[in-house]
Amino acid sequence: MSRSPGGGFLLWVQFGALAGQGLLTGLALNYVAPSGWALGLIVAGVLLGTWAILVNRPGNFNFRPEPREGGVLITHGPYRWIRHPMYLGLLLVSAGLGGIIDSFHGWMLSLTLLGALLIKASFEDRWMAQVHPGWAAYQARTRGFIPFIY
Repeated sequence: MSRSPGGGFLLWVQFGALAGQGLLTGLALNYVAPSGWALGLIVAGVLLGTWAILVNRPGNFNFRPEPREGGVLITHGPYRWIRHPMYLGLLLVSAGLGGIIDSFHGWMLSLTLLGALLIKASFEDRWMAQVHPGWAAYQARTRGFIPFIY
């Protein structure tokens, strides 16, 4: 299977964007009270990500977009509706942090994370199709990030 070395770089971009948002949020909390909608997005993202990890079985997934050797295709839980629920969870957390920070820099970090995860998802979709015979049918009936939409 041909894999791009870009998976590791995208992982650094992903963690860097989230770390930057975490730092900015910590600073912002000295001056602003977080809104209910921002906290709601963060809680929803953490819950979705936790659900996806528990259903996926720790050890079956990889932080890089490459499929783990011997990994099993999971199609239940949140994976019933979307192929990348962990990515969506991260995006919800990032949007919540962006709402707390509410600055150009905070939102740019959210957009950076979105770009990195969209690219990671495209790599992952292609590589999963090479490893899992049922991937094409699964991909045809699910969406990438938002159930029934995208």
